[in-house]
Amino acid sequence: MAPVFTTVKQLVEENSEQQFLDAAKLLTKFADNIINNPNESKYRKIRLGNPTVESKLLPVVGALECLFEMGFVEDGEFLTLPQNTSLATIREIRSELNKYVQSLEKVNGPSTSQPAALGTPQQSPSSGTQPNPSSQTPVSSTTLPNPLQNKSQQEINQMERSFFTKIESNLVHVLLYEDPRLQQKARLVIPLETQKKEAHDKLEAIKKEDSSALASIDFRDLMLLGLLSWFKNSFFTWVDAPKCDGCGGETSNVGMVEPTPEEIRWQANRVENYKCNQCQRFVRFPRYNHPEKLLETRCGRCGEWANCFTLCCRAVGFEARYVLDWTDHVWTEVYSEVQKRWLHCDPCENVCDKPLLYEAGWGKKLTYVVAFSKDEVQDVSWRYSAKHSEMLSRRNECRESWLVQVIHRLWKAREPRNSPQRNEEMKKRLLTELVEFMTPKSSAGQNLSGRTTGSLAWRLARGETGSQSSSNTEPYIFKLTDKERETKTFHIKYSCARDEYTRISSNGKVTKSYSACVNKQQNIFRKEERDWKMVYLARTEGSATAAISWKFDFSGMEIDRVEICTSSQTFEDGVISWRLCSKNQCAMLTGAPEVKSYSDLSGAEEMTLTAMLSGGKGDVAWQHTQLFRQKMDNSIFHPLDIKVYFK
Repeated sequence: MAPVFTTVKQLVEENSEQQFLDAAKLLTKFADNIINNPNESKYRKIRLGNPTVESKLLPVVGALECLFEMGFVEDGEFLTLPQNTSLATIREIRSELNKYVQSLEKVNGPSTSQPAALGTPQQSPSSGTQPNPSSQTPVSSTTLPNPLQNKSQQEINQMERSFFTKIESNLVHVLLYEDPRLQQKARLVIPLETQKKEAHDKLEAIKKEDSSALASIDFRDLMLLGLLSWFKNSFFTWVDAPKCDGCGGETSNVGMVEPTPEEIRWQANRVENYKCNQCQRFVRFPRYNHPEKLLETRCGRCGEWANCFTLCCRAVGFEARYVLDWTDHVWTEVYSEVQKRWLHCDPCENVCDKPLLYEAGWGKKLTYVVAFSKDEVQDVSWRYSAKHSEMLSRRNECRESWLVQVIHRLWKAREPRNSPQRNEEMKKRLLTELVEFMTPKSSAGQNLSGRTTGSLAWRLARGETGSQSSSNTEPYIFKLTDKERETKTFHIKYSCARDEYTRISSNGKVTKSYSACVNKQQNIFRKEERDWKMVYLARTEGSATAAISWKFDFSGMEIDRVEICTSSQTFEDGVISWRLCSKNQCAMLTGAPEVKSYSDLSGAEEMTLTAMLSGGKGDVAWQHTQLFRQKMDNSIFHPLDIKVYFK
């Protein structure tokens, strides 16, 4: 019995008869070319910019899915059929398409519509008809319930008016980033020369590691990574509750207050009110929305961060879009010229090109994610979800067809402002973006605080080559100072909140970064949860196990006892095992948040502390084993505390 292809069924059921016939005949022509000329490479490439493909396939539900089911894969501005693809599936899909075409023609008579000549893949795309940007909505092969089916038309109209107002206000807002005076003000605070030098140095280092680096990363990409790092670590500050401007004490939220005319001038229509816990003074926290003011205040939450960062991107010449997530987050997208795609950039997290961070990493239930720039508005939700069907079922604030029309209308309204060359470039980018959206991504094998996919050069640029990069780092070994030998005591603490070691027995010497004092590590990274205000060391996402160890060389001194705290936390069926070993003996530790004393290693002159992480459930199993979990603002507790007394 011949298989029933859901893509063909979708093509038949979800389009008009004429749309189906036009698309089916074009798909059949592609199939015939390949079946009749299996060794001709030119028939295995389809240029997405071809006017016929644009008009007959891209707007038709199920057409591209048919090509994917035949075996075609995304290849930049082309779809390419790999040489080793079986022709059996292509024959079956062709046969099923012909069956439906013949059935329709029996009823209606032969169609007079003929597909236009396609030419060879080497032809340049014509300007053709502008593709409908909103055709980017991927459609599941299964029929989805309509989330608005229980709403009256009046309710739907009101919801859609509200939705449109939100889109329109953001389209107006992003024009602020194009103000030359404001861009110049931003450039004055960005250390451009330093960033350029660092980018050049990094590019040279990457080229030594990967000789083909220039094909997948360039100076501008490295500048972007540098800009993200500077913005996060040196320029902008996260604010949960402002400090008292009188005594500097902690404050608590007591509601909202009316904005002053000056605050309204800088678009702070919301002003939070706080009360000092010590002196009882009231402190205002205006939520400024004007990027010029944010260049001065340099603080806020995700809205302020993305707002100011997008301006900084535009100021240094990046093409940037402000991205609004309807489930309450914002970030930036920047276009990479060498990679020919939009890169997700979250300045709050100092994260680049990890679009599944929110769904797979944070557990967000995404609905609408929309990108705005001076040139366009785009529904980019599909980039940020691996679960398109689930996301579609939650999209209940407007009709999908209405959103399609609105985005297309707004896109077309901006075309006259641009040159023909610019419009052609925008169209090519859109075509590539639409194809990206058609196939849901997978979070498998990704470190969503550090991606493990992508070119080697791109991963090297972000310092994310996993165990490969860690193997190039000199393993650290703690050794005793003269003072520690004299006092017969070694004492070191680690604060995950501050990400620093303090060597108490060496006059409080501080060493930044957990990895700076690690002897070995595999699949470990430091995770900051901004929503929950927690921080910890965890497994990289997608890894079944992880390990980390610290080594101590006490040559000439014999251990008497060790007092140690290795605070760790597990969830679901996550497992963390701690062991403290010398050459001849091991002690199994509990991972408790309190200090415990062990004499198992008495007489030894060296020791190694190791944590092994495994287990957990589902897509977030990596979060079910957490080392040194503590609140971000906890500057007192040290979840790793090691004190060694010598004989």
